[in-house]
Amino acid sequence: MAYTGEPTQVFEIFQEVGKAKTKAERIKVLLKYKDVAAFTDVLRGTFDDKLVFLLPEGKPPYTPNIPESVPSTLLKKHKDFGYFVQGGPGSTLPSFRREKMFIDMLESIHPSDAEVVLSMVAKKAPVKGLTKQTVQEAFPNLIKL
Repeated sequence: MAYTGEPTQVFEIFQEVGKAKTKAERIKVLLKYKDVAAFTDVLRGTFDDKLVFLLPEGKPPYTPNIPESVPSTLLKKHKDFGYFVQGGPGSTLPSFRREKMFIDMLESIHPSDAEVVLSMVAKKAPVKGLTKQTVQEAFPNLIKL
């Protein structure tokens, strides 16, 4: 059952995953949104141990945007994730420039999506009950072993 409706905010997808009561239900929700690249990028960033973020630990000093007036979405900004990982195009940037780009991204998206991104960088599941094993069962080729 592929996702065919209007793209939703990524945090709303994770809220749906969080409401699933069983592992089978969580897998069903994960698969429903398998074609939403921003969603699968967050899953990979969270659970793939080979992806190392070149950002300082902890929450950066950013000002969350007002939900009603965000200039962009994570559905568009997820393409910038490569700038923040080891081996990506941002690897050669000075750390202050990379960190400024990261803060700019957080400030341009919905504040709940910014929290999802921060949990990804911290390698923590954005919702309770979502595990690496569940993601691997839903998407066997997403996380490189």
